[in-house]
Formats: sequence, C-alpha cells, structure tokens
Amino acid sequence: MATTAGGMGFPPAKKPGFEQTTETFRKIRITLTSRNLRALDKVCADVVQGMRSKGAEARSDRTRVRTDGVGGARPPPPQQAGGRSVMRVHGPIPMPTRHLRITTRKSPCGEGTNTWDRYEMRIHKRLIDLEAPAEVVKSITSLVFEPSVQVEVTLQG
Repeated sequence: MATTAGGMGFPPAKKPGFEQTTETFRKIRITLTSRNLRALDKVCADVVQGMRSKGAEARSDRTRVRTDGVGGARPPPPQQAGGRSVMRVHGPIPMPTRHLRITTRKSPCGEGTNTWDRYEMRIHKRLIDLEAPAEVVKSITSLVFEPSVQVEVTLQG
C-alpha cells in the first residue's frame, strides 16, 4: 500500500478534457513537380484543401505579429487551442519554371537548306510547407495523385 509521507503516493488524478496532448509537430515540406501545369495545380489544391478540412490554418488566416514598426516578427509556434493543436499550411509556393530547350537540324545528312527544329520542355514546381503531427504525414503519403505529378515529402527538424 502506497503512502503519501515518504514521497511515494498515488499519481495525480487526470480529469477528463484536461489531458495534455503529446503530439509532436513536425515541419513537412512537400515538393510537387510536373510538366503538366493543370495537373500540378489540381494536386496542389487537393493537398491544401485536405489539410484545411483536417483543421489546418492557412497563413492568410493568421494575423501577423509585429514587434516594431520596421518589420514583422516570426509567427508564434503552434499552440494549444482548447486541448487541440493548431496545424499550419503555407503554400503552394510557385518556384521558377525550368525551360529545357533543344535546337537541332531538320536535315539528317547535313546538306540542303539550314532549317532547324526547336523543342522546349517546361518543368513546373510548387512547394507546400506544413506544421503538423506525424500522423498527418501518413495520411499525406496515402493520397492518390495524378500520375504525371512527382511528389517528394521531406521532414525537417
């Protein structure tokens, strides 16, 4: 039988609704790459909409905290709101489009008029940054994406 006198006692009772969440937030960066711009934008919209449906807060939904008149401060870390943690989503952030160009002669033998073919392939890239628990990473990787879109998920910190 445990006594309270010797430092050994019963652990404090846990009240329902006041449990501390032990979710660890991770910074997740999703890199989406595709040659098809419409498919890329559709996948970006699906990921952001899916995160918002799970309770994520977009950067535009937050108010910016300014410490002085010169510049803005870093946004505060995710906080507990009524026992529930706040997830954040930032993006899609468009990266510069890569233009891969090849110019080649039309004539296979090299004789005749100097005519040229010009080919170009455009590669579009988008970044989506998330601050969410590790369970969200599993749900992101289980989403079905367009086959022409390459998805890379990177965990930071």
